[in-house]
Amino acid sequence: QVQLVESGGGLVQAGGSLRLSCVASGRTFSRDSMGWFRQVGGKEREFVAVINTSGATAYAESVKGRFTISRDYAKNTVYLQMNSLKLEDTAVYYCATGESWLLAQLREGNKYEYWGQGTQVTVSS
Repeated sequence: QVQLVESGGGLVQAGGSLRLSCVASGRTFSRDSMGWFRQVGGKEREFVAVINTSGATAYAESVKGRFTISRDYAKNTVYLQMNSLKLEDTAVYYCATGESWLLAQLREGNKYEYWGQGTQVTVSS
């Protein structure tokens, strides 16, 4: 059974940092791209970052220069290092895996096959 489990969320002051982790299990994901999305309340899920199998990355404009995505193939894990956090970064963060390697496509949630349950990130003033 494929499972993605996020961790590392929490409460942090504006300007602070958090590192999210997402461990994938059930099969190897070495041939999959891995991405992060976030969602606030009933709003649409928003693309945050993605890393493909070649290590190429893409970011939403709102997080570029502040967030860094990386992956550890041996641990089947993807990370999201979040620095200089802002109030507007408050959301539930989800990781996901997708078979495509085209970064432009991977900004769309429908290109992902498996999703985690999410981890809450709250940035306070």
